[in-house]
Amino acid sequence: MSDWFIYRGTGGPDPDKIGELPEPPPWRRFDAPAVPYEVPPLDSSTARRLGARRVPLPVQDDDTLELINAALYLRRPLLVTGPPGAGKSTLAHSIAYELDLGRVLEWPIVSRSELKDGLYTYDAIGRLQDAQLDRAHVTGESGASDDSAGGNRSSDIGRYLKLGPLGTALVASERPRVLLIDELDKSDIDLPNDLLNVLEEGRFGIPELERIADRPGLETVEILTDDGRRVPVTNGQVRCRAFPFVVMTSNREREFPAPLMRRCIPLTLEAPRDQRLAALVQAHFGTGSYDDNHDIVDRFREAESDGALRPTDQLLNAIFLAQHAARDASRDIAAQRADIAQLLMQPLDPGPR
Repeated sequence: MSDWFIYRGTGGPDPDKIGELPEPPPWRRFDAPAVPYEVPPLDSSTARRLGARRVPLPVQDDDTLELINAALYLRRPLLVTGPPGAGKSTLAHSIAYELDLGRVLEWPIVSRSELKDGLYTYDAIGRLQDAQLDRAHVTGESGASDDSAGGNRSSDIGRYLKLGPLGTALVASERPRVLLIDELDKSDIDLPNDLLNVLEEGRFGIPELERIADRPGLETVEILTDDGRRVPVTNGQVRCRAFPFVVMTSNREREFPAPLMRRCIPLTLEAPRDQRLAALVQAHFGTGSYDDNHDIVDRFREAESDGALRPTDQLLNAIFLAQHAARDASRDIAAQRADIAQLLMQPLDPGPR
């Protein structure tokens, strides 16, 4: 393993390594002043993907580690492609866990996703309704309408703005956040191009705040983040300090434009095999579980030989179910486990025969 690696893919925490990351290249430096912001710890989403047990086995090969670390050093997004079940989204959680970068910010992409969805949302209707309730309350108490009486509460625009996962990732925290933009290939054709400027400049404006930034007392407004915490935004601009580690995943359902590709580090993940597969099984079922379930693992490997697509989820499902369902005393346990494996290990596509 190379000495220059920050992320080493060992499956265990190494929170001090991120401090060894050198300054970014001049063209990727961002100088926003740090804001007071406590990054929340990893949540259950990471535990589900990585498993409750950490095992001393490599979870990535050297070529993959080189590309991941290149993205860390260059402050560039990592564009990860590969078949379903290859561990593309899990990779983001593994990096956040090992380097202690806090909760992973997740932006799952659908065909209707727009750039603004990832940056922020503004509840204009909620603000209008609150303003009407304030006026009705004042009118009811005094018998006459007084717009100034409830104005402070209804004009607090920060209550109606919330940063999305991409917007939160660009908050000027001292340490980089990990952002997962999942299944970007499902997006509308415009979204990859719309991402270009934000990923290049590390900043974006909120027009609703920019319009009022010159008013007394409204230069800085606190708004809610995707983490559920409040953060100050000055002059309507969200600017990053430490560029987030962005993982964009794709199932190869479409090609991406060249301008996006040149701003990313491309990585192709293959389905986990050998030591990576053993690490995956033991992370979820404990040390020794890979050998204890060799019958199901061998069947999974044999099933792959027909060329059809079988994600590793099927292997995990079969092992879990076999531990609980193969208990019929009237039947051979090995036969029951074989039946369960055959039931769950069905190809996602026919593949070559």
